[in-house]
Amino acid sequence: MPEFPTTRSEALARLAAFAPRMGRAYAARRNADLGPGRHEAVSRLSPAIRHRLLTEAEVVGTALAAHGPEAAGKFVEEVFWRSYWKGWLELRPSVWAAYRAGLARQVQALATRGGLRKAHAAACRGETGIACFDAWARELAATGYLHNHARMWFASIWIFTLRLPWELGADLFLRQLRDGDPASNTLSWRWVGGLQTPGKHYLARAENIARWTEGRFDPRGELEEQAAPLPPEPLPAPGRLPPREEPPPGPAALLLHEEDLGVESLDVGPARIVAAGGFVLPEARSPLLVSPAVARHLAAALSDGLARAEARFGAPAGQVLPDAVPDWAKEAGVRTVLTPEAPAGWTAEALARIEAALAERGLRLVRLRRAWDEACWPLATRGFFAFRGHIPELARRLAA
Repeated sequence: MPEFPTTRSEALARLAAFAPRMGRAYAARRNADLGPGRHEAVSRLSPAIRHRLLTEAEVVGTALAAHGPEAAGKFVEEVFWRSYWKGWLELRPSVWAAYRAGLARQVQALATRGGLRKAHAAACRGETGIACFDAWARELAATGYLHNHARMWFASIWIFTLRLPWELGADLFLRQLRDGDPASNTLSWRWVGGLQTPGKHYLARAENIARWTEGRFDPRGELEEQAAPLPPEPLPAPGRLPPREEPPPGPAALLLHEEDLGVESLDVGPARIVAAGGFVLPEARSPLLVSPAVARHLAAALSDGLARAEARFGAPAGQVLPDAVPDWAKEAGVRTVLTPEAPAGWTAEALARIEAALAERGLRLVRLRRAWDEACWPLATRGFFAFRGHIPELARRLAA
């Protein structure tokens, strides 16, 4: 079984294999980072869930069926964190725009400030002299993955010990993580820095690292453990989701993308799919170089999604460049293109451009919002603990 599935069949196999450990064993051992090749305490399903080779409903349903709501509670909660982050950013898209603008400024600073450029390069290569951080940097580059606890430690050391701009750290993760996600990544880095929950930040502590790496690392005396949070920024008030769009009857083309390759459970309503296409945009993650392994992972996942779309709808399927979507739709003889809704991020930006280009040709783009997102996203108006109170009912109602 591959370490990180790129097909639905591989992801289903990993889901079944990990199901017995989604209960109390997960809750007890989920924080332990034992190093590359030894992440058995966590599912390593995040890349599959990220691209919806598996849906959140399927994963939560599997955990509940295997262990019940009490024993599976911690695992289920972790799945809902991703939905919470997506909803939070979807209600406040200006935070994504601000991150991108801040990153552009920091990338420009790399070109003009030699000291920053040198420190950034050393951190990215894992050459800071802090053994744990350097090991995580090398693991990230080699595997496209880090344990969630290590991601928190890494971000904290980047911000508070190395004193590097948080936007450049978030960018490094997006360039190298197979499960890199606009919402989870951006908002988690903001949370570590103290921007997401003003006045509260996360400091990596040597004692905690030694404990949960089981002695692999003990960075006593190497970390800044007394730093203040980053200077506060005002948080925008949450907006409202636009109304859910309904697919019209008649022939339509289906446009897939990396945010949602869950073809089997996608509700196309009364539409009749006569063509399927798809695109991924690894280069849109960053103005800097994105890992070729990320691009290969996305290409493999898209290829699998298109094959499953062809099997489900009996329609020809293939990759299509975003700029070519209007011509592709015209050639398919449709006036409507259906696409899974993409939350705030680079794919949503691409879909907005596609929508405008289609409209110029008299064609329509319809975004398909899943019941899971329709239920979860509007509840992300405050902090996670307010959202968490809804999880038992959401899980009961939405789990597959």
